[in-house]
Amino acid sequence: MKGGDQMEIKFESNQQYQLDAINAVVNVFEGQTIKSGQYELNLDGMTGSIISELGYANYLELDEETLLANVQKVQKKNGIEISEKLDGLNFSIEMETGTGKTYVYLRTIFELNVKYGFTKFIIVVPSVAIREGVLKNLEITKEHFKTLYCNIPYDYWVYDSNKLSSIRQFATSNQLQIMIINIDSFNKESNVMNQERDELSGRKPIEFIQSTNPIVIIDEPQNMESDKAKEAIQSLNPLCTLRYSATHRNVYNLLYSLNPVAAYDLNLVKRI
Repeated sequence: MKGGDQMEIKFESNQQYQLDAINAVVNVFEGQTIKSGQYELNLDGMTGSIISELGYANYLELDEETLLANVQKVQKKNGIEISEKLDGLNFSIEMETGTGKTYVYLRTIFELNVKYGFTKFIIVVPSVAIREGVLKNLEITKEHFKTLYCNIPYDYWVYDSNKLSSIRQFATSNQLQIMIINIDSFNKESNVMNQERDELSGRKPIEFIQSTNPIVIIDEPQNMESDKAKEAIQSLNPLCTLRYSATHRNVYNLLYSLNPVAAYDLNLVKRI
């Protein structure tokens, strides 16, 4: 596929298969109070965001029974085997390489913010190369998302242990926040993330993240299936985890599948 073709796929806002993947996640939260204003924040916690001790946090109203019913509805619509029970709040989205996986999960962030008021998102990646790729995608889609979502304010950045003020901003801002972080930055006790810091009033950086109840997006989760990695991801105190890959090792509550055959049938990838 030529570079120009890839750019076209990334920025085409009405590709049905991408919209289906986005809606698969958005519809899991059906019944969550709809956000009624771009900058609204109810202190009673009914717009997807509440004030926590360290800042603003995502807030989930739905119980497990409602979430499971929503998941089953999504799976039925997408022709996927129905989950009999929730496998934790982990949700898998399978997308063949080259079909715009990164674009889909970035746009899903905006949809979840606009519809339900969720503001805190963390993208966990297994390598520096993927981290840089995600950052590049956020840069080149900036105007595209501004146009699609009426210039809603948002911040995105890569976690840097030398710039811990960003962690405080992540927690205290009531605007949409997107942090990209490598798994190696928080999976050991020796990481700055897990140490008490003077510049954070003696708190650990991870405490600020935990307080926000972030929605965690895992890019290429098959590279983060060790017990150590799972424990690290859980330590972020996620509201839920959204797992995106073409080659999942383990599938949890599969919501959408664009496998090689489906991608070929849609003329999204060329036959080798």
